[in-house]
Parts: sequence; C-alpha cells; structure tokens
Amino acid sequence: MRVVIARFPFDLIKTEVQDSMKGVKPEPITGESVLIGGRHYPVKQVGEIITRQDRRDFSAGEVTRALTRLGFTCSSSTPVARTPLEEASALLQAPAAPDGDPTG
Repeated sequence: MRVVIARFPFDLIKTEVQDSMKGVKPEPITGESVLIGGRHYPVKQVGEIITRQDRRDFSAGEVTRALTRLGFTCSSSTPVARTPLEEASALLQAPAAPDGDPTG
C-alpha cells in the first residue's frame, strides 16, 4: 500500500513491517503506540525503522495513519484527567499501607 510519510511516498506491506520489527526491542512508550507481533512499539520508533528517516522528520500522526491503513492497531497513551470524585474513589480502593497496628 502506498503511503506518504514526511512528504515521501512508501510502498509498505504489513508483513514487511512485521519482519522489519522482529528482534527490535521496544523503547518506552510516552505517546502513540502500535501493536506489532504482540509487542507495543512507539510509532516514531517504527516510523524511523520502516522509512530509514530521522524521527524528527515526520509526525507520529503520519505514521499512525499509515500503520492503521495497513491494519495495525494503534493507540494513544495520552493521560486522561480524573475528576476529583474519580481521584477520591481511586484512593479509597487502593490497599491500605501496613502500619503494624494489629487493632486495625
């Protein structure tokens, strides 16, 4: 499938992308990610490998669109802000820290 990343056209095939990522250790995910071969990779890392371009030359959105068109599952790890009620509820559901007091 022909996709454009950083103003350059690429003919990508899903199996070729999977083969390119075999043996590549995923970097820590801080933004958008893609699931390839049972592992989550940052889309910028994948984009750098499949295009052989510096990751500063393209956006995560460009690679995400291309990988989604190829049939990969992409996701965003954008933190979701909690409401004060949700934050309090999460704190109440957390296990209590052991304080050594047998009376509870």
